[in-house]
Amino acid sequence: MDIPIRQRLAMDVMPEQYQAIRSLWIAHSKAEDGRDLQGLIDTLSEDCVYELVPSGHRWEGHEGARRFYTEFLSAFPDVHFDLTDIVIGPQGVIEVATLTGTFRGPWLGNPPTGEAVSETIVIYFPWDPEAQRFAGERVVVASRLLLGTG
Repeated sequence: MDIPIRQRLAMDVMPEQYQAIRSLWIAHSKAEDGRDLQGLIDTLSEDCVYELVPSGHRWEGHEGARRFYTEFLSAFPDVHFDLTDIVIGPQGVIEVATLTGTFRGPWLGNPPTGEAVSETIVIYFPWDPEAQRFAGERVVVASRLLLGTG
């Protein structure tokens, strides 16, 4: 699901829709904190896409989302997100967080270093109004390690 930006900008904010998006984001966050893989998948549309920007790494569909989370949580088993900002609207959710964790498993072709990681990230959860689920995540991060380039 890829709604053109002008069409997304024209979306009206309806209180019921805002509440649905907010509630699903809370469910997604709780599932992530609890390492509940099925709970995470339940918040996503069938054709969801996970993307690391600007590296271009992508995982598609529910199977891709499972791979993303399994690989990511294996690489950073103690990962934690400290939310610093959030915007919720009819287009979805944008969150800014400080990601911390320890690089303990392979990630994007890089061997684990055992080093602590701390990085500010921006995550966009695009809303799929037809599915009433998130169409994935677009993660913007500056760290070379998390992008698989260093």
